[in-house]
Amino acid sequence: MSRILKTSGFLGLATMMVVGLYQNMLLAGGTAVPSWMVGGHAHLGVLSILAIVMGFAVDALGVVGRVRQAVTGLYVVGQWALPVTVWVAAGVPVPALHPTAFLWGLCLIVAMLLMAWQAWTAEAADTPPQGAMPADD
Repeated sequence: MSRILKTSGFLGLATMMVVGLYQNMLLAGGTAVPSWMVGGHAHLGVLSILAIVMGFAVDALGVVGRVRQAVTGLYVVGQWALPVTVWVAAGVPVPALHPTAFLWGLCLIVAMLLMAWQAWTAEAADTPPQGAMPADD
């Protein structure tokens, strides 16, 4: 599961960079970049960096089982759906999508709260855990 988070993070950063290049092309051509495009770009960048961090954190904290699956699934859905909602709702425009941003934000919040709980309850270890590690997909 940490592989999914890390891959999603790097893919999100690559996507964000492509959008950034497109924004630069607009500016170079004398066209202003729409604010909704900038907002989605910023959200995707920050959330993608956090996806990479989360990928390492689930391993470091030894998150396993259903909690690991929930953190991964909720985070990846939120990482992508939030900026895409901003782009589609304002850019296309489909204003009816704006309220779904709260759902995607809630996915991200729940994933972070699960990780906060895991960080609080995990046994402190100065050395890497011994024995079998959770399988990475």
